[in-house]
Amino acid sequence: MLHRLRAMLVLTLLCGLGGFASAAHAGYAAVVVDGSSGQVLEQVNADHRDYPASLTKMMTLYLTFQGLKSGKLQLEQSMAVSAWAADKAPTKLGLRAGQTISVQDCILGMITKSANDAATVMAEGIGGSESHFAEMMNAQAALLGMNDTHFANASGLPDPSNTSTAHDLVKLAMALYRDFPQYAHFFATQEFVFRGRIVRGHNNLMYRYPGMDGLKTGFTDASGFNLASTAVRDGHRLFAVVLGSRTAAGRDRLMARLLDDGFKGEQTPPILVAEAAGVRPGSRAARILEAISPIQTAEADTVPASQRRPGAARQQARKGKSVAVASRSCSSRGSAACRRGPAHRARHAATRLAAHHPRNRKQPVVVASRRDSDG
Repeated sequence: MLHRLRAMLVLTLLCGLGGFASAAHAGYAAVVVDGSSGQVLEQVNADHRDYPASLTKMMTLYLTFQGLKSGKLQLEQSMAVSAWAADKAPTKLGLRAGQTISVQDCILGMITKSANDAATVMAEGIGGSESHFAEMMNAQAALLGMNDTHFANASGLPDPSNTSTAHDLVKLAMALYRDFPQYAHFFATQEFVFRGRIVRGHNNLMYRYPGMDGLKTGFTDASGFNLASTAVRDGHRLFAVVLGSRTAAGRDRLMARLLDDGFKGEQTPPILVAEAAGVRPGSRAARILEAISPIQTAEADTVPASQRRPGAARQQARKGKSVAVASRSCSSRGSAACRRGPAHRARHAATRLAAHHPRNRKQPVVVASRRDSDG
């Protein structure tokens, strides 16, 4: 009877997806993970593919830190600025072709202003070309177990094949702090002086949320407002990702609530994630989501994929159209099975610039709009 009721619930949910999709600005998701155990404390659509926007730069930073750690790069090393890098759409530092910029300023420019030109400079300096650097990004993503991610560029500027999930992005955020603790302080940078002017950061929540010391904001028309965050309270660190909020303020409020609830050991109502993305309170979709009890938990991978037991990777169910909701009840030991539960993920309406499922068919290359910047 339980399985029959669950099937009826999913069917009812599918019937309501039309109204659900029309209310959403873009696909939306959220996840909160315990930094010590890797346990997923909260998840909504955490395996739903979305556009990461400038959260992409976390991987560019990962490969930059990798170069610093190995000695192939130095913080004060000068990097050449190509015409390709200088011509990137905002936001950017305003670099000009023929100039040079230090590795450290590229790092700070990516973290604070989410500078697309600085990201491209590092991509070309490390990979020889941005396209080859994207291949390096994808190879590293595979090593980190980011199985639902494909990077197409170093910055996160719009491209139909630049996709990821909240679950994969929180793995990347955790890997940055785990693998490069000596560089983690960069993520707490609020502003820096670049060529005589102060460059201030976009991560406004970090300035007012106690204990938050990173990571990264992101926005494009297709993605909505994204945020990856980490915060410490009483020696306890949490990592969280929010994707697809309609406004920067709504994204920040949601992130603060997710972290507050995570530190208190409480569940955030999944409807709040939907409302941040523009689903109207009281709508049919909202009522359906409110009626679903949190039924899933999982475990974020805290070690590289090469060190995990065979068969521990998530099953990639890409054809489902159910709504994944906040998690409560599975043990971490059964995490893979939990993520294969019947209420898996929602596929919302096509975003403004490209379809949400780029693997299904070829998409035209998308150029940046004037609003394709971090919020």
